[in-house]
Amino acid sequence: MFLEFEKELAELNQKIVQLKKLYQLGEKDKERDLRKLQREFRKKSKEIYSKLDPWERVLLARHPQRPHTLDYIKLIFKDFIELHGDRKFGDDKAIVAGFAYLDDIPVAIIGHEKGRTTKEKMERNFGMPHPEGYRKAVRIAKLAEHYCLPVITFIDTPGAYPGVGAEERGQSEAIADSLYTFGYLKVPVLAVVIGEGGSGGALALGVANVVLMLENAIYSVISPEGCAAILWKDQSKVKEASKALKLTAKDLLELGVIDGVIREPLGGAHWDYARMARLLKRCIKVNLRRLMGLSQEEIVRHRIEKFRKIGFFVER
Repeated sequence: MFLEFEKELAELNQKIVQLKKLYQLGEKDKERDLRKLQREFRKKSKEIYSKLDPWERVLLARHPQRPHTLDYIKLIFKDFIELHGDRKFGDDKAIVAGFAYLDDIPVAIIGHEKGRTTKEKMERNFGMPHPEGYRKAVRIAKLAEHYCLPVITFIDTPGAYPGVGAEERGQSEAIADSLYTFGYLKVPVLAVVIGEGGSGGALALGVANVVLMLENAIYSVISPEGCAAILWKDQSKVKEASKALKLTAKDLLELGVIDGVIREPLGGAHWDYARMARLLKRCIKVNLRRLMGLSQEEIVRHRIEKFRKIGFFVER
């Protein structure tokens, strides 16, 4: 499945795949045509993706083929052991949490997971966590602190689940507890917005020493649809809302809400999982090494000061 502005690229890519197969089967005369199509694909990609408006970035962040938390865990880490349950109610599959190795560095990993197939999406509630999901995240974060392991979070959710059951089981309290816990963890915390970063459901995993965003990810207090419905009473105004919200990686870096933008492969992360994972891994390692050189007190102070600076203003 491809977005409207990607259809031309999808057709080119299909031709490239077919020519590659013929070339690999021994038809060496196809090499010239293959290289020509690859050049055309790169040129077209630069033209299309350099001119995207904020709403088109939203569509890319929600792209059905975009890599998810489990994809990055598989490609970046090794020996991942997933832990389940909040020890109070149950296990929420909208949040994946456990321990793994980043090369030779043991780390804790916590992230939203939307699922790929229809069945998986239903099981994982489309990446919208219940309170037990956030309580699981807090449990693993505290375990990581106990064993002095850095925490890496992957943010990709339209928001916390707003259903009656979730509210009855203390959704707002669970998110607040997660914010507080991550705020005062005595180990390095690094957060990466890999797709959607929606409202408190995203921020619950976003209180980190370093917050990074993929180039085509979004991070916002509300969805463009929700904003349009409130401000204009018209959900067709999503383009205007997307622009007003300043939810793109470029906007948020300029505003000081995030600390860095990770470039995506040509066309976006969904075109090349392996290359995107390599770029992300390199960035995670660079930032983790820097943070791991700080003392426990410096780590907490660094995180608190970082968030105090956001939204700083001077009255005249």
